[in-house]
Order: sequence, then structure tokens, then C-alpha cells
Amino acid sequence: MQRSINWSYRPYRPYFFEVGDIYICRIAPGKEYIHFEWLDENSETYTLNYRKRGSEDYTVIENISGCEYTLTGLEDFTDYEFYLEANGKKSRVRLAKTGEAVGTVINYLHPDDEAYSYSGRALCSPSFVRHPDGFLLASMDLYAPDAPQNLTLIFRSDDDGATWHYHTELFPCYWGSLFVHKDELYMIGVSNEYGDLLLGKSTDGGKTFGAPTVLLRGSCSNKMGGTHRNTQNIFYYAKNNRIYTSYEWGAWKIGFHAAGVLSCDADADLLDAANWSLTPPIKFNPKWDGVEDAPSNGCIEGTVVADPDGKLFNLMRYDMTQSEAKFGKILAYEIDTDDHSAPIKYSHAIKFGGNHSKFMIKRDSLSGDYYSIISRLTDKAFPNDRRLLALVKSSDLENWETVIDIFDRRDALAKDVGFQYVTFEFEGDDILFHCRTAVNGARNFHDANYSTFHRIKNFRNDPEVL
Repeated sequence: MQRSINWSYRPYRPYFFEVGDIYICRIAPGKEYIHFEWLDENSETYTLNYRKRGSEDYTVIENISGCEYTLTGLEDFTDYEFYLEANGKKSRVRLAKTGEAVGTVINYLHPDDEAYSYSGRALCSPSFVRHPDGFLLASMDLYAPDAPQNLTLIFRSDDDGATWHYHTELFPCYWGSLFVHKDELYMIGVSNEYGDLLLGKSTDGGKTFGAPTVLLRGSCSNKMGGTHRNTQNIFYYAKNNRIYTSYEWGAWKIGFHAAGVLSCDADADLLDAANWSLTPPIKFNPKWDGVEDAPSNGCIEGTVVADPDGKLFNLMRYDMTQSEAKFGKILAYEIDTDDHSAPIKYSHAIKFGGNHSKFMIKRDSLSGDYYSIISRLTDKAFPNDRRLLALVKSSDLENWETVIDIFDRRDALAKDVGFQYVTFEFEGDDILFHCRTAVNGARNFHDANYSTFHRIKNFRNDPEVL
């Protein structure tokens, strides 16, 4: 592992960890097939060895050219293991389960595949952006409970999301959000769970990122308070020409996450930490008007948006699992747009059917309506259910209605399936979105094995999910 002045690697190779001499950088299984790609080792051909997981003998396929391959004719919903060879080099053994997923698979990670165990074993924190040069970029990080959680993978599509290919990876980076500002590509994230808040920029389309700027130092420990955030939008507020996004300070193991926002003048150098203002985080207060009379873990994962009157709010996921209602509200915190360092202030509660999973809210410039894609809750028996994904809208940020149920897998066990943490963008009459997807044998509903891409056609009038 060479000294690096950048944030990005192709790939990141920790000392004393078997990444593989040949790096399999993307896996995308489907019904009766497994597609995968690897980084070029300047070999004319490669040899594939594969077998059903646990079988004795490998089947060998020789003389594979190029750097991607689709292994077909497999049994459906079956685990396979495989590796590549070329010129005396080998990849590490990778795992995949066949089975039809949803949408387009950006990337896949089998729950028992240890290829990224130095960071995690599940694909989380979906983010994506349309680059000014026309292509799409999607990122995800590697999560596991009590793991380091510090690697982010980035993939690229040159055909509007129909196909995806490995692009680069960032280390250390977790809970990262890709965004474009003044035609320049940025990533904002943390170094690891509750670590330093970092911001970096790429000038070559996301293939490389320069060394990141530290915006806030964290504890880098889930046993102490530190920086918490999620893959949220970077909101431009025209009235004061600033960009805003949310963050929290806390940790699950200390019992709270306090809410705040950070902002920067839109014309300033974003990579100069001195140009950013952070509001001091405020803790949840169970005595606020409108909150449930029950114990609560409070609020996390806020989305910044302006209401129809132009007031700026941080709308936050709110824990109601110990209340009689079980679910159904989010909390609104008003942002002081004059004093950029003033604490945000609790405003009121809003009825909302997806308050136990991260959500993003954006306003459609054509209709003026607000939209969100949520893990919609319907049953008190399953207050953390993520089997039903829905597009919802509101004209005033206060009253929400379901536009269309996108995926409904309530026929499966709630512990096994999850559609969650969606990041989305408006494009003309369509909505494009990136989903953290747990199906086909994920470890559980939370620890996703797929990162998937989707399009909702004609979302305003006659929506159709592609």
C-alpha cells in the first residue's frame, strides 16, 4: 500500500488483508446467472473457477477475454463461489446467490462474503448524482455492527442507469453523499462511524478525489459521541445564497443523537473549513409539544427543505416505537437563516408514514409539490417494517398522501426484506432513485446485500416503476 495524497483508490489494499491479486470489483447476480467484473491485469485471457457453495470440485472455464463475464445456466436461488486466475495471479474467492432482484443491480455483496470485512459486510448508504458531463455516479459504503465501517465504493453508468461499472473507492469514508456544486463533484461523509466529518472534491469525473478537508472532528467510536449523518441532499437556499445539510452528534450506545445543520456561502471555497458554519447540536426533549408521551431515542437523519413560505427546516426521523401509536410522525426543526451558528429550534410534529427509516424530501420545481420515497409503515405489529416502499407527496410539507407503492413484499417476513434509505433526483417527468435493498437471502432486512437503481416514469400524473 503506497503513500497517498488522495482520498481515492483502485482498489484500497490494507496491509495483511487478502484483497486478491486479481480484484473482482463488482458482482450483479440475477435469475440463474451471475455477472461480475474485475480490474484489468494486462492478461489476454482469464480462467474462471466456480462451483456450488460447499461442493468438492470446481468447474473451469478458460480463455475469458475482457474484464467482465456473465456466468449463465446456474440453478436459481443457489449459492455459488468463484475465483479468477491469470498469469499465476488469483482473485480471492467470492460468493453470490442467484435470484431475481429488483430494478437494476448496481452492486451486490453476499452476507457471508468477507471481501470487505475490514470495513463491513453489507451495502449501505446509497447516494447518487448526475455528473455535469452526463453520466451517473452511485456510491455505497460497507457496514457491519461494531466493524470499522470506513470504505465507500463508487460506480458509474454511461447509459442512464441501464448498466453500471466500478469506478473507484474512497477510504476512509462512511455515510457519504455525492453532490454537484457549480459543476464540480464533491463527496461529504465521515471517516468512520462517529468519526471526522470530511469533504472532498474530484476534478476528473469521480475517478480520483483529492485529500479531504476536515469540517468537524469526531470521536471515531460508537461508545462515545461523534459525528452522525446520512446520505442526505445538499440544499441550496437562494434567499441567503447558502448551501445546507444536516448532521447529528451522539451515538446509539450513549443514548442520544443531537441535531444540527452545517452551511456554507455558495460562492465560497467549499474545501476551506473556515467557510463553513455548524450549529451547536440540540438534544431531543420529550416534553416538546406534539411528541409522544413515551420513551424515545429521539431524532436522526434530517433532510433540509424550505416550506412554501420560504422558512427553512430540518425534518427529522423520529423514534416512536415505544409509544402507543408506534409510528406516524416526523419532527420539524426551524433553521435560523440569518445567524448561521444559532442552534436549530424545534418547531412542530408532522404526520408522516415513514418515520422509522431515513427519508429524503425534495420539492418539484414544476408542480411545487414535495416528494419523498419512504419505507411506508402500515401495521403497529411491525413498527420498523421496510418491506413496503412508496412514493408520497405533499403540497404544503404538512399533509402527505401516497402516490404509488413501488415495491410491496409484505408476503415475506419483515426480518428478511428491506427497501430503504432511498436517494432520489428529479429528471424531467421522471424520478431516478438508488435504494439499499435486502432480498434473496440478505442477513436481515437492515443489512442489505444489494444496491439497486430504479426509475419512476411520469411521476406527476401516471407513475410507472421501471
